[in-house]
Amino acid sequence: MNKRFAYLIIASMILGVLVGWTCNQFLDPAGAKSAADNLSIITDIFLRLIKMIIAPLVFTTLVAGVAHMEDAAAVGRIGAKTMTWFIGASAVSLVLGLLMVHLLDPGAGLNMAHVDVAMKTTATTDAFTLKGFITHLVPTSIFDAMAKNEILQIVVFSLFVGTAVAALDDKAPQILELVEQAAQIMLKVTGFVMKLAPLAIFAALASTIATQGLGMLATYGKFVLGFYSAMGVLWALLFIAGLLVLGKRVIPLFGVIRDPVLLAFSTASSEAAYPRILDSLPKVGVRRRIVSFVLPLGYSFNLDGSMLYCTFATMFIVQAHGVELTVQQQIFMLLLLMVTSKGIAGVPRASLVVIMATLTYFGLPEAWIALVLGVDHLLDMGRSATNVVGNSVAAAVVAKWEGELDDIPPEGEAAKA
Repeated sequence: MNKRFAYLIIASMILGVLVGWTCNQFLDPAGAKSAADNLSIITDIFLRLIKMIIAPLVFTTLVAGVAHMEDAAAVGRIGAKTMTWFIGASAVSLVLGLLMVHLLDPGAGLNMAHVDVAMKTTATTDAFTLKGFITHLVPTSIFDAMAKNEILQIVVFSLFVGTAVAALDDKAPQILELVEQAAQIMLKVTGFVMKLAPLAIFAALASTIATQGLGMLATYGKFVLGFYSAMGVLWALLFIAGLLVLGKRVIPLFGVIRDPVLLAFSTASSEAAYPRILDSLPKVGVRRRIVSFVLPLGYSFNLDGSMLYCTFATMFIVQAHGVELTVQQQIFMLLLLMVTSKGIAGVPRASLVVIMATLTYFGLPEAWIALVLGVDHLLDMGRSATNVVGNSVAAAVVAKWEGELDDIPPEGEAAKA
């Protein structure tokens, strides 16, 4: 099924290019624009479906993950060390994405500004005061926050609920079971929505090329190569950080996570690799209780590849539309992405929602996300694999800090860890 889906993605990209080129070459500008508008209906529906699922998906997965904590003192200590690593890795990923997109400048020359002359093309940070940002984190009503897809507020409420459940003596088993079942349902719904990705990718590419022509494919190539170059730098930094903390143990660590990384890459979902990481890390001495604690948190709070992509893709979109962001605005963007990227489950293309939220916060049209939709699956494969690497390194580092990184057990005894 995964191979068939990958073939569908490739076929949809090729067909989208062909249809877009045909419209661009054989229709007058008005006809090409009309065809692009009709095709964009499919993309719009897909984006609305993503927005439909994100609030319940974030709430259920995050509450279930936090509620499974045990022993408040140990959880507090391990949690603090885990979050310290997560915050550091998140900051490095976001800043690296910003630096690399400025260095490579993949959006230069695309000149999309004239396509959206009727839209607002200047960014604003009027609402981005420190007081406004902090107070906006706390919802006045969770139902209002969910209705408006306020990801920041949903994350805060979910953390409170999950912590409250974990603090109860019996952990409210019926509520916890209900949340876990709801999370499974939402993940299944997400899978259904993502089956429409080939149609949306076809429509996004066809509508864009119909109005822009094949010349923009060169920019896409620069964008894709630039992003994978940035990810290569991030992998090197993760390896060096692991080397500093773990020493030579980082080499077998990277060896044992090879299969989960390839699985995440081929399925474009770091979640698909989750069971394999749980089995793989104890083989290099990371105790299972550390793995079981760090990984669920990592899947909400430590998506290194996704955060790198959020900065890189957001700035690419901004560059392509000729919008200039000041240094202050870019710092606000990093702060916003640091928070909004938390709580996003490791499912395919969840980063699109974060990027749309970022564009909206800056007063820019969320429809601009369609510019990267055509190549998003290809990029999602890389960032999903990077998420797996980042969380695996994090689990090993926390185990080392806690003194729970054992000698590498003989083959077949890892399960006892």
